[in-house]
Amino acid sequence: MNRPRVGFLGTGWIGRHRMAAMIATGAIEAASVCDPSPECVGEARAVAPAARVADDFDAMLAQDLDAVVIATPSALHAAQSIRALEAGLAVFCQKPLGRDAAEARAVIAAARAADRLLGVDLSYRHTAAMQAIRPLIRDGALGEIFAVDMTFHNAYGPGKPWFFDRRQSGGGCVVDLGVHLVDLALWALAFPEVDDVSAALFAKGRPLGPDGVEDYASARFRAGGADVRLACSWNLNAGQDAVISAHFYGTEGGAGFRNVGGSFYDFTAQHFIGTQARELATFPDPWGARSAAVWAQALAADPHFDPAAEDFARSAEVLDRIYGR
Repeated sequence: MNRPRVGFLGTGWIGRHRMAAMIATGAIEAASVCDPSPECVGEARAVAPAARVADDFDAMLAQDLDAVVIATPSALHAAQSIRALEAGLAVFCQKPLGRDAAEARAVIAAARAADRLLGVDLSYRHTAAMQAIRPLIRDGALGEIFAVDMTFHNAYGPGKPWFFDRRQSGGGCVVDLGVHLVDLALWALAFPEVDDVSAALFAKGRPLGPDGVEDYASARFRAGGADVRLACSWNLNAGQDAVISAHFYGTEGGAGFRNVGGSFYDFTAQHFIGTQARELATFPDPWGARSAAVWAQALAADPHFDPAAEDFARSAEVLDRIYGR
């Protein structure tokens, strides 16, 4: 059976990392690469020497491909995804799928119409920590979940100017980091209905103005019967590189994960009963590009539309409500 031929649009560090993970599965063929940077193209060819170089996205779409992996600036995600889907290609896109819920819904509609697989790089779903915690929630081991606390503080910030232009990024730390928190909460809880959304957004310690992007945010919403609280930030004086955690509290127990020593990559997960804590997962855990590998295997097994993609819009709608739009 022929392996799906995949093009990689955007081959910076994230794009190359996802490409290497997909290639390592043996499920796909890296057939094409495209990036405006000759250096990034060269580094991508080092990972996939047989891949053809496309001068631009039009040239890539003209090649004999089955799918495209999109790792470009956020402003381009929706339009590029839709073009690929309308050309009959499956798509794996970096988060966010769109700058707002309308863009996300448009991509999902295109995937449904084309009957092609759509994936989004929501990588924290695929950590060993969340893979251990979610079954406890879904199987009722924690009882009824009534509270969820989520945190993602990055003591640094984005390195590219477009992140700070709302028209290009769709927002600040909420759409960059909070997207993971909202997705994890809803995904773990089986995407219940959401209401009572409230938020406070700040830029450099002051309430966010109409044209800026937030570097600190706190938000709260009801997801089914659970009260979800989240906080995220860029450039916070956090005392370490990052503070990342997700905790779920139920009537029969709790579970959560947290990063270790300020690491962006090392996590421990525990199951709580009263004052006792049982370890569920620990590091090292090479989860960073696991979402890409899982999608590549799914593509090889069945390239058709997966209705689970509808849930991407549910998370995007919550982000819109956090932004008050």
